[in-house]
Amino acid sequence: MSSAFTQHVRRQYGPWAVVTGASDGIGRAFAIELARHGLNLVLVARREPQLVALAGELQRTHGIRARVLAFDLAQPDSAVRLDAACDDIDVGLLVAAAGFGTSGPLLSSALAEERSMLSVNCDAVLAQCWWFGQRLRRRGRGGVVLMSSLLAFQGTPRAAHYAATKAYIQSLAEGLRIEWAPHGVDVIACAPGPIASGFAQRANMVMNGADRPATVAQATLRALGRRGTVRPGLLSKLLGWSLATLPRWVQVRVIGQVMGGMTAHQQDSSTRAVGGPPAGA
Repeated sequence: MSSAFTQHVRRQYGPWAVVTGASDGIGRAFAIELARHGLNLVLVARREPQLVALAGELQRTHGIRARVLAFDLAQPDSAVRLDAACDDIDVGLLVAAAGFGTSGPLLSSALAEERSMLSVNCDAVLAQCWWFGQRLRRRGRGGVVLMSSLLAFQGTPRAAHYAATKAYIQSLAEGLRIEWAPHGVDVIACAPGPIASGFAQRANMVMNGADRPATVAQATLRALGRRGTVRPGLLSKLLGWSLATLPRWVQVRVIGQVMGGMTAHQQDSSTRAVGGPPAGA
């Protein structure tokens, strides 16, 4: 990363960034990348030991300040608590990387789990955008990164509800990008494909060609303020290009075949977590 880019990140999105889902995967990669550019961090997830270890590592390596907030974003008051915990600092960037999903037939899943996913992936993100959007509008500059998905652009058999939550995030990001531009606030939807972050093991899925979380974080940060959607990773780009000109019903069938291959070893009577533990842990 160039010195000029680092200065831009600090000026536009510093001095503090909030990263949810920071204990693992893409959230952790964003935290590391932002620390490299000198931003102080509020690290949010359920697993406190992992957050404390990451905070200590980033403080030693990059000389930043880090604040650990360990709570469950599935709770209805989580966004209010998060906002209150940041009252004494100047937050310029929100990276809403926490989330989880399910794979397999919807009728084989537990309704409570599906509703919890809806709360974390959609309701919690909406509340975070509202609370931190107020802050960013007042300060006249900043940024928001929302985690969409390769699956957000069409219905996806065997991940129907997970894909629907990501479609919500994609649409929300596209709309907020235009709404908040006059306030100096950049919004981007990050829509990666498979990521090598323990995803396959936790999801009980077979995935080939997975990208590194660092690739996602770096590409997204580079695109923030320049594009509305970024598709990090070869598979996400390839499928995006190849499906774009097809009728939507064909897109659904093609992506269903892709998901079917990833979950072919599962029994139809079971579901598996996609994207990590609930609330992004």
